[in-house]
Amino acid sequence: MKLHFFIELLKFETIEELSNAWNAKDYTALLEATEYGGTSEIVPEEVKEMCLMSLSDFEPEEAAKIVLTYIFKDVLNNGQINNLANEMLDEKMWEEYADLSLHEQFFNVSQLLYEAFNGKFPHPEAVRCKIKITSAEKEGYSIFEKDAEASLLRILMQGMPENTLINRLFEDQLPEGEFKEAKDIVWQFKKEAADDALIFELISSEYWFHDLKYAEPFNAELLQPELL
Repeated sequence: MKLHFFIELLKFETIEELSNAWNAKDYTALLEATEYGGTSEIVPEEVKEMCLMSLSDFEPEEAAKIVLTYIFKDVLNNGQINNLANEMLDEKMWEEYADLSLHEQFFNVSQLLYEAFNGKFPHPEAVRCKIKITSAEKEGYSIFEKDAEASLLRILMQGMPENTLINRLFEDQLPEGEFKEAKDIVWQFKKEAADDALIFELISSEYWFHDLKYAEPFNAELLQPELL
């Protein structure tokens, strides 16, 4: 049995940073990694600015190593970090790195370095969009209770061009079955109920979703979860 949905794009915007990416603890840790003294004396309101200033005292590649090491020390080895510190001066690693599960963190690293070095690193671009999904069947909303990211992608791709990137790269996973990459493509999402519908706010890379900007309201259908 197929479930039927009506999808409306309520909002689409390009953003340069994720609001929850960094906090005062992170900035302080990075300051300590740059061997900045007296971090305990910095008031919280100024710790970000001091962190950016301290990073900018280094050559861009060295600053990249510091931030990459802080974020990925338990995931990447020193050789990988050294290579990436050089590559990310020109490459958008949040789009190009082979391991999709690291893309959101690469975006955050690049955003911080882009800000610290006034644009010497690639311009970070993510998207935040708000989508209203109305189900023709009351059972339809249950598909978002488990693996919501996969269901979201399967629905949204039906309103995007056939040659859009996700359609091309994941054509085998989109129709049915396991779609484990979905959780790495959708970086963040929030769900709320409104007027017999669900509204999702979704954040991801512009790389994946730039075609969604032009989507008109559309219909989509999915198999019931137990039939996938």
